[in-house]
Amino acid sequence: MRVPAFLQPLPESAHRLEAAARDTLYRATRTRLLVGLTLVYAFFYTTRGVLDVVKKPLIDANVYDADQLGTLGTCLLGAYAVGKLLNGFVADRVRVSRFLALGLGVSAVMNILMGFSTLYLAACALWLVNGYSQGVGAATSVRSLTQWFSGRERGRVYGVWSAAHSLGEGATLIVTATIVVHLGWRAGFLAPGIACLVVAIAALFVLRDRPQAYGLPEIHDWKGEAHTDTATSTWAAQLDVIRSPAVWICALSSALMFVTRYGVKSWGVLYLQEARGYSLPSATAFIAMNALSGLFGAVAYGFVSDLWFKGRRPPATLLFGVVEVLALVVMFFGPRNSTVLTVALIVYGFSLSGILAVLGGLLAVDVSSKRAAGMAMGFIGFISYLGAAVQEKLSGRFLNAHTVVMADGTKHIQDWSGPIALWIGGSIASALLAATLWHVKPRE
Repeated sequence: MRVPAFLQPLPESAHRLEAAARDTLYRATRTRLLVGLTLVYAFFYTTRGVLDVVKKPLIDANVYDADQLGTLGTCLLGAYAVGKLLNGFVADRVRVSRFLALGLGVSAVMNILMGFSTLYLAACALWLVNGYSQGVGAATSVRSLTQWFSGRERGRVYGVWSAAHSLGEGATLIVTATIVVHLGWRAGFLAPGIACLVVAIAALFVLRDRPQAYGLPEIHDWKGEAHTDTATSTWAAQLDVIRSPAVWICALSSALMFVTRYGVKSWGVLYLQEARGYSLPSATAFIAMNALSGLFGAVAYGFVSDLWFKGRRPPATLLFGVVEVLALVVMFFGPRNSTVLTVALIVYGFSLSGILAVLGGLLAVDVSSKRAAGMAMGFIGFISYLGAAVQEKLSGRFLNAHTVVMADGTKHIQDWSGPIALWIGGSIASALLAATLWHVKPRE
């Protein structure tokens, strides 16, 4: 594959650092990179999660109805699925800093344009482009992590990086909701777009290419670990990803988990407003608690799977999966008071983020060649977001069919039983399918 000059990786340095200088630069760069990748990927979420917050303002303003909002969500997630796959293929061959900056920058521009448009077809087109450019984020980030961290560290490092999901979702819900309440739904698109343009420029200077470009050895050489990767080329390694039964099972299990994840993420705020009677600020605060509790869940999963289960992901996944399903049942069918809802959302967010870390990419990266880390993430994302996109359309269509116009002209959704059954069923099926990977071990 021919990569454009702008995205070409840096050449391998002819000068090799040794001893203290090598170790100091390696440690400092790894810390800087992990923090940088986590924060940059968190901002990707702010430019794809806006629609979750502004659904009711858009419905009340008669800009779009629930079915149209479901279609917009499907446009984003369907394009995101394709973007994950194709950009994952590219991510194994490009310079991380520039590719991430490009993806985030395009997504930021789409949000800004969305803030100026009320045309339904134009919104669909903008959200298709936004979804595709969003597909740059995860695969490219994980590609960089595998270049700078070894297989024995991957669970913990991936868990820390996965905190970006919760950081991004939490910031979107809290900050964007505040902006929408005071400045209207247009500002909800414009503010994240402008912020992400700034972050995209910063990423060009903060992120780094692979270690060999700076006179450093490959990560396994620096760690003194044996090389177990037998792939002869990047292309061969990427083909191995597609052929792996474990990767396919992981992808299907992840798709089912994404039915739940994006059901609650996309429709949770609207559900709390319509079915529970909360205001927009209160509803977003509840969903934000769920998102922010994931900060601890992703990190906890990484340490539990690395240290308690010696790098084996399936036992930790089953443990987190059972807790997640129980939390969902309490959320929707437990006592209807704020305390119970708060606890259930926190437990759900904690457990879901751990499952997201492993099924959303960690396990697939574990069983794949390091040369194809981007492809493994991209393929998992492709299948996962197809599941999310199908959920988005099904939920939107069901809810629109059960929307009534009240005497004062406002709209109210009377029945949520269909989407709730879909979301809980997705989690149960995902946990059962993931359990079939019980004996799968990491490649390294």
